[in-house]
Amino acid sequence: MIQMMLRPRWVLALVFALAVAAGFALLGQWQLERAIASGVVVERTTEKVLPLSTVVKPDGPPFDSATGQKITVDGFWVPGDEQLIAGRLNGGVSGYWVVSHFVTGEGAHIAVARGWAPDKKAAEAARENLQAGIASEVTLNGRFVAAEAPGVPKDGADPHEMTTVAPAALINIWKGFTDQPVYFGYIVDAASAPGLTVIDSPVPVDSADLNWLNVFYALEWAVFAGFAVFLWFRLVKDAVEREEEEAAIAAEAEATAEAEAEMTR
Repeated sequence: MIQMMLRPRWVLALVFALAVAAGFALLGQWQLERAIASGVVVERTTEKVLPLSTVVKPDGPPFDSATGQKITVDGFWVPGDEQLIAGRLNGGVSGYWVVSHFVTGEGAHIAVARGWAPDKKAAEAARENLQAGIASEVTLNGRFVAAEAPGVPKDGADPHEMTTVAPAALINIWKGFTDQPVYFGYIVDAASAPGLTVIDSPVPVDSADLNWLNVFYALEWAVFAGFAVFLWFRLVKDAVEREEEEAAIAAEAEATAEAEAEMTR
């Protein structure tokens, strides 16, 4: 079989098979690099305070990079539009958020989580205090968070109790809101309103998973590379077996011819 492998025809075939295998290996390496690159966490500068208008635009879904970004914005509160959001954790303890209606200097509307209370009574007291305020211009600092989906009340729960900060639901109960620009997200206030506790707002942690589809493709290309060499070996082996079979048939035919010739003498 070694002599068969050394024939020019099969040497050229081996060179071709190795070239194909090398091409498959390069494709596999590329897929593996893609998988690793997609798993690399890109650090964001969320702790640098930026103007809200440069981070996200109203009337459109925010980019992922906007979530968790510290922002600053000028505008005024709309007293009387405060809402309680139940089931909000602060330091691992469940309680209530008080969420206010804020209008930016550009005339865009956004919800702002003003603070946390451990029970509904304290939250309602803080809300009444905020509702008695006046619409004065302020500079707001906080962290922007993407909008939450409206929650479905659990069985037996108050159907009017809100558990998520959903602008899609809030705009339906804000006073005088018609068709003005609105942000699809909310701000967690860096301070807290009187009677409330500052809401925990940790630095967002970005995570990325390895792209297993690319890993699978990389393994697939490796299998193809091995198969290219195996195919060459299989073809050589088949050629050797075919020659041996043909030689055996020829030898048998020659022996038969000699036997017939011997019988005719």
